[in-house]
Amino acid sequence: MLIALHARRSHASIKAFKQAHPRRPLVLVLTGTDLYRDIRSDAGAKQSLQLADRMVVLQPQGLEELTAAQRNKTRVIFQSVAEMKRQAPPRSYCLITVIGHLREEKDPFRAALALARLPANTNIRVVHLGAAMSPEYAREARALGRYEPRYRWLGELDHAGAMRWLARSHAMVISSLMEGGAHVVSEAIAMGVPVIASTVSGNIGLLGKVYPAYYPAEDDQALAKLLARAAGDTAWLAQMAKKVAARGKQGDPARERAALGRLLAGVVPKAGLR
Repeated sequence: MLIALHARRSHASIKAFKQAHPRRPLVLVLTGTDLYRDIRSDAGAKQSLQLADRMVVLQPQGLEELTAAQRNKTRVIFQSVAEMKRQAPPRSYCLITVIGHLREEKDPFRAALALARLPANTNIRVVHLGAAMSPEYAREARALGRYEPRYRWLGELDHAGAMRWLARSHAMVISSLMEGGAHVVSEAIAMGVPVIASTVSGNIGLLGKVYPAYYPAEDDQALAKLLARAAGDTAWLAQMAKKVAARGKQGDPARERAALGRLLAGVVPKAGLR
């Protein structure tokens, strides 16, 4: 069998596999760029959906982007998260992390732009972790750091380093314009770190439809209001931490293994395998 990630990027492999082995099963895992962009306009991505015997989305809102026939062969499987402990955050200021590469889909500088709308004496710092996907993004990140001293871009860290920053943060911002179900959101949930999120489908699928720290995507004024509240309302932050921690079971590794087991049990017999 073949398990493929990305309807568009893996299309050539998907097509070649089905041509060579038409009776063997194919599982396609759909990403955010698949669900919210490519399957709407790219012919290869659309054909990948037709060729797949089963598909996987990483949060339930992803099902809404599919036709009824496509939903019938799609399963929701939340990504698992290793057990991680939250660390004590700084006492002298409010630490906000942004974790994600600097690319268009992530709307990477929204938190930095929101800082400019806060009074200069707001005791908050934003630390951004992620590689710049172009020299232009790197230049903009450095320029924002010079203009707004409360914003720091640290570039790409290894996973352990990024998790250390997340573990001691008062909150995390995910400002994406499209998301299939960001793993870093699941990691924040596992730690009980409050998440301030853009109202895009992938974030809603992980955090729930009723959640008090959403803001309209690309709206730095609305984001600034939430950052100000994070910096000045410890009771609200504590409430938020409880809300995200209450969703922690969705990232249980045993739950993910069981879901994958059911998925494979449904397609392996097609190949005559035992």
